[in-house]
Amino acid sequence: MASPLYQSIEILGREKGIDPQIVVSAVEDAIALATRKYYKTVENMRGEMDRETGEIRAYVYKTVVETPELIEDPDNQLTLEQARELAPEVEVGGELRFYKDTTPLGRIAAQMAKQVIFQKVREAERDTVFNEYGTRAGEILTATVKRLEPMDVIFDLGKTEARMPKREQSRLEQFAVGERIRVVLLRVDRAAKGPQVIVSRAAPALVQSLFQSEVPEIYDGTVTIRAIAREAGERSKIAVMSRDKDVDPVGACVGMKGMRVQSIIRELRGEKIDIIEYSDEITTFAEKALQPAKVSRVSITDLAEKQLEVIVDDTQLSLAIGKKGQNVRLAAKLLQWKIDIKSEEEKRQEVEQQMQAMGGGPSTPIEQVVELGDAVMEKLIAAGITTVESLADMTAEELSEIPGIGEKTVEKIAVAVRHYFGQYEEGEARPASAPTEPVLLKGEEAIAAAAASDVAGDEVHSMTNTPEEILANQAADAGSAEEISEFSTEDIAAAEDALSDSDANDANDAREAGIELDNDTVDELVDQAQEFSDEGIDSDRSDRG
Repeated sequence: MASPLYQSIEILGREKGIDPQIVVSAVEDAIALATRKYYKTVENMRGEMDRETGEIRAYVYKTVVETPELIEDPDNQLTLEQARELAPEVEVGGELRFYKDTTPLGRIAAQMAKQVIFQKVREAERDTVFNEYGTRAGEILTATVKRLEPMDVIFDLGKTEARMPKREQSRLEQFAVGERIRVVLLRVDRAAKGPQVIVSRAAPALVQSLFQSEVPEIYDGTVTIRAIAREAGERSKIAVMSRDKDVDPVGACVGMKGMRVQSIIRELRGEKIDIIEYSDEITTFAEKALQPAKVSRVSITDLAEKQLEVIVDDTQLSLAIGKKGQNVRLAAKLLQWKIDIKSEEEKRQEVEQQMQAMGGGPSTPIEQVVELGDAVMEKLIAAGITTVESLADMTAEELSEIPGIGEKTVEKIAVAVRHYFGQYEEGEARPASAPTEPVLLKGEEAIAAAAASDVAGDEVHSMTNTPEEILANQAADAGSAEEISEFSTEDIAAAEDALSDSDANDANDAREAGIELDNDTVDELVDQAQEFSDEGIDSDRSDRG
């Protein structure tokens, strides 16, 4: 029958998950060390424990050598002749034991022995934990929340503790002490304080394990999981493939009315899951991976570097990219390819730039836009705009900054460029050929109206001025633009009323005087009159203020 001491050692071994013999060895080493310290000797010493009686003894052992010349350590070796005087049957290489009295050992020696035993037991525990969990990386474990730290969560695995760092936690999850949850074993770190088991709730392996437990087709191998991409707490994408043509892999994972996938979503605290059918064709797989966005086309740009170019409709671009780029990022992880997403408009512009680069750049002279007129064309050329393409790319603000170009001229340029490219608004007539004579517009939006003659219809018959132009002329006659401020709103209205009565007379006078105005001249006069009018109104307001 084992002694009570040995029975206690067996109980300790079962609690710690270590072999009782390891504890016995620790006790023997501890008593040997304490005895050596007590006797202050350098001799080799061992401990011995009797399992039946529980008695612990310490002894010095010496090795037997054949001759005195072979002795290297007199304290731990003796000759064959000396050994046979003590034990006649001893042979060379044997050992002789010399037991030491352990009864004088006091409290200090016992305390030292206790520390040695604890150290040996801890080392045995570490080795046991590492041997058990070191080869189980990726396995799903059921753990109990032991305590919550500011950044980490500590779990109880039964034989040891596990730690879940902040980066391995899902942002949607909150834990309570005593709660049992499933975690993924990531690795076992050998630290100074012992091996640390690191677990995770953010690893893709957790999603895979949940699908295996919820979907029988995955468990029995009919449906296989080919790839998983996950951002814990946000969204996961899983690519599945069926080995049976009669089994729909996506439908099997979703389940009737979504019961299977909803169960997994609840386990993940509401994390969204996209289930995608796997395809060996990378372009087809990319289209499915970017769901729910609709992809126009996919092309491989670099096979060696695994790069894809995906073109989507302009309305689908934001959906394909996802919130903060999440959708395309997960798709790239799922495919293990780099994805470059472009809209149809971006691709069109890129192609145009490439074509322009191949053709030596824009080369259409601005003189081709005959509706611009010579005066406007000279101003544009003076500003460095010599091609139709560069003019079409300019905004209204950029055109307004060119000297001599006002709002009316900007509108005229826009219409001329639009007509040049064959774009006509509703109601605009498409001329059979380019007009040979400039068309004069009337009013504040169009300065003068061109009327066809009774014979040919291409002579200018009338020209009128706006109220602002009348005031500008009066101010010019007075010799100072400041006098415009004397004209009030009523003066402008009266001038406008008189304008309609004098349109025909002014046009006839201009024709009789031999004055021929083209669009450029009229637009320039309007722009100048507008500037005078604005200055006059501002001056009038400042005087009244």
